[in-house]
Amino acid sequence: MQIDLVITHADDPNETIWFSSVQKLCEQRGLPCRIVQQSALLNLVSEIKAIAPDYLFSFYYRFMLPTELLETATIAALNMHGSLLPKYRGRAPVNWAVVNGETETGATLHVMEAKPDAGDIVGQVAVSIEIHETAKEVFDKVSQAAKQVMEKLLPQLMQGKLPRRPNPLTEGSYFGGRKPEDGRIDWTKSAMSIYNLIRAVAPPYPGAFTELSGGKVILTKSSLPLDPGVALSPSQAAILKKSGLGMHLVDNRYFGLCGDGKALEVFLAQEH
Repeated sequence: MQIDLVITHADDPNETIWFSSVQKLCEQRGLPCRIVQQSALLNLVSEIKAIAPDYLFSFYYRFMLPTELLETATIAALNMHGSLLPKYRGRAPVNWAVVNGETETGATLHVMEAKPDAGDIVGQVAVSIEIHETAKEVFDKVSQAAKQVMEKLLPQLMQGKLPRRPNPLTEGSYFGGRKPEDGRIDWTKSAMSIYNLIRAVAPPYPGAFTELSGGKVILTKSSLPLDPGVALSPSQAAILKKSGLGMHLVDNRYFGLCGDGKALEVFLAQEH
């Protein structure tokens, strides 16, 4: 397969970078690469029309592509999305899947349309979400699934064959982007929902957080939900229950008492 041009975006200086540089990879492989911000995407239309590519691929590009660009592909414009469409369309699909306690997700290659993640499905590979895994660990599995999708489909795509099936949008749902504030823990919720939130936004994501002694504490890991009567001695359990909902220090161990009466032992708490 011939790659005529690679477009990527500039790194955000306020973002924790935990993925490799597309630009550096292109330099190593001798591929033409350009950094283009969203406001300048339309300026590429005439140049890409002249190339007349068979396919336009979007792999985790963070901006929506205008329809004028999508139409430059002579066969199809294709996007790799980190979920099993039509589920979890939109932003941060892996994080949302973990937040909601899903046990499966995957990678989907689909035809791009003006509406995000709405075009026909070209190929999918599923991966499991284990109860102990963080969103980063699941993202790594989804990235491997995306590679498998491409390895399976490339022979057909190179022959100009585009397998496609409908993307039944009514069977899924759309999710918006997540902000650091969305990591605030609501201790009135169940222990399992809080456990899922903590692992869904654990580093390298911003982290779940709560207040302790007037300061903000980022929680990077927790135990599975515990019965305080089992996890603690009777006197320790009594102290925790008397302290009420929220995070408390009990004999040099941090516990959070949740809305369903269960507790989470919290590890790697970082005070700010």
